Amino acid sequence: MRVAVLGLGAMGAPMARNIHAAGHELCVFNRTRERALPFATLGATIAETPAAAARGAAVLLVNVSDTPDVTGMLFAPGSGAVEGLSAGSLVIDCSTIAPAAARAHAARLAEHGIGCVDAPVSGGPEGAARGTLAIMCGATTADFERALPILKLLGQRIVHVGPPGAGQIAKAVNQVVIAGTYQALAEGLALAAGLGADATRVLDAISAGAARSWVLENRAGNMLRDDYPAGFRMKLHRKDLRIALEEAERAGVRIPLTELVAACEDRLIAAGLGDADVSALARAVREDAHLPPGPFPHSETP
Repeated sequence: MRVAVLGLGAMGAPMARNIHAAGHELCVFNRTRERALPFATLGATIAETPAAAARGAAVLLVNVSDTPDVTGMLFAPGSGAVEGLSAGSLVIDCSTIAPAAARAHAARLAEHGIGCVDAPVSGGPEGAARGTLAIMCGATTADFERALPILKLLGQRIVHVGPPGAGQIAKAVNQVVIAGTYQALAEGLALAAGLGADATRVLDAISAGAARSWVLENRAGNMLRDDYPAGFRMKLHRKDLRIALEEAERAGVRIPLTELVAACEDRLIAAGLGDADVSALARAVREDAHLPPGPFPHSETP
């Protein structure tokens, strides 16, 4: 079928490639057109507006940065995707946005006879490339089942959490959990180095035990090297924590560890690390521990 993809960043581009590789007719749109150009070599159509991309599409997949971006992609007067979608089509929004906004988008699309699934993802660019993402879905049962053929091209763990907005609630919880995991890993490695142990060997020792996690397996190397190439940008994680903290305040739930990590990220973003991978949280931990910058020392023999 014809599938349109809006947003070709670190996550959206590999997701679009997986959809194309499965044999679907692909049309793409990105606000920075240069990012869309490589898709022309795959035979995809490059659209000039979201509305043009959506025209004739059975499914529209969105993956952009924040709530206003999604709203603009879908509903901007004259150019929003809703102008091109037909009744009976389906929107799958893989962006991370506020749950209330996801519910509002679904309601607006329903007025046009268009289904909607909020389907934020976790697993990083690596998971997007391999098609192994975890996908958290909020939708009616009918819309979730319609979305499954596309979602199965993108992820391995696909859960229907509840009605529209529920996927975004699950993603907020996910971001709270990984915030604490990044912070705890950074503190653990700093403790190992501060006590004079080889942090690399300590990591090897704990990696198959109860401390094992995606963060440890995929981002501990960044912390050991003190090098944080772009993966999941810190400023985007901070945006996600803002959503989580706002939801927590609305519910009257205190999440102090998340408040701590958000403050650390504010400090690092102010220092120019907003585009670094979120594992750069280790920089703040190392500074507070008075550890020198650079890779942790590693002994070749115990």
